[in-house]
Amino acid sequence: MTTDKARIELLEATLPHIAFDGWSLKSIQAGGRELGLEPVEAQNLFPGGVAELIEVFSAHIDHQMMVALEAQDLPAMKVRDRIAAAVRLRLELLEPHRESIRRGLTYLAMPQNAQLGLTCLYKTVDAMWFMAGDRATDYNFYSKRLLLAGVYSSTLLFWLNDSSEGYSESWAFLDRRIGEVLKVGGRFGKAMSSVLSLPEKLLDRGKRFGKGDPLMKARGFATRGPGRRFGSGS
Repeated sequence: MTTDKARIELLEATLPHIAFDGWSLKSIQAGGRELGLEPVEAQNLFPGGVAELIEVFSAHIDHQMMVALEAQDLPAMKVRDRIAAAVRLRLELLEPHRESIRRGLTYLAMPQNAQLGLTCLYKTVDAMWFMAGDRATDYNFYSKRLLLAGVYSSTLLFWLNDSSEGYSESWAFLDRRIGEVLKVGGRFGKAMSSVLSLPEKLLDRGKRFGKGDPLMKARGFATRGPGRRFGSGS
């Protein structure tokens, strides 16, 4: 078994425990026991601890989202519909893990974890835009991702508290958020300064805890394009 595959298996075995024990070493070890792993073996698969577990989980969901999007007829859709489909698909993939997501957001809200949260969010919206067909290399590259980060984050928070049948209120909320962005600026780039404040807050927080542009740090190895980020086991 490859290391990537073993990490995903341990991640999946760990997820049910997170609802009770949080994103913790205890949860990782509990998942490891289900796979017949010794505590040290489980820890060695995630030497970066909880932070690495969260990052691998986020990348795993991103990968599943991209696979699901590839099965859809994206070229036949308008860009806004492609983005809406990506956000909705990712939330549907998160549905079995809602309590774990709540606990994860609490973990990422701590100042020392701000950069991790920004990194995961950036990679998610970058994957969404990549699947939507965006290949921009100018300033619009970042403005689009900043705005989508706000749309996705606000929809995620709404969805976590949505009790409507089939999450119908969340999908209506998502459609309104995308509509607001398009209405204000006519396109994502022009709307950047006046629509959503969340990405700017994340950006400011990241700058307080690290030197340089946190977006560039977050992008990291993503500069090669989302299609090359994931190994066969993720």
